[in-house]
Amino acid sequence: MAQSATPAVQILDNNISLAQVRKAQEGWCTALLQISADYSKGGIAKAKATAAMVIDQAYGYQYGPVAFKPTLASGEQTIRATREGALAYFVGHNPNFPKDKGFALTPWRSCKAVNTVIQLDGSSATTMGNVIFTDANGSVTRVDKTWNFIKERDGSVRILLHHSSLNYAG
Repeated sequence: MAQSATPAVQILDNNISLAQVRKAQEGWCTALLQISADYSKGGIAKAKATAAMVIDQAYGYQYGPVAFKPTLASGEQTIRATREGALAYFVGHNPNFPKDKGFALTPWRSCKAVNTVIQLDGSSATTMGNVIFTDANGSVTRVDKTWNFIKERDGSVRILLHHSSLNYAG
């Protein structure tokens, strides 16, 4: 068998890039706005279906628990390690999470991630900064946000850690 003049090349670089991290953050904001719009146009059933799809695509719950601390969660159910807990936070309507009203059901009109720190380390990335939300009345909510992302072999990027809190008002 004759050897080819052009070698077969396989690149095994699975490093996450800055562009992929920013795209994941933008995708998260776009998804939140879509859930809000779907609720406005199609009610809770449509919003819940969209939120379930978003969680399955953006978060890593299929691998096990995700470290998710939502902005407006408190008490014994503050941390949402399960898909059910994340879905309840975003759209409410789950008797197992009675305090959840559905963060994504607010009539949000804009969402923007503003990073203060981005750390890239192989197939994972950690970001810390703010996410700025504007609702239909023009009210602005600014939250502190930390995310950890992992890049899968197929190139998709998923959230493994999501911590969000309101700014200290003191």
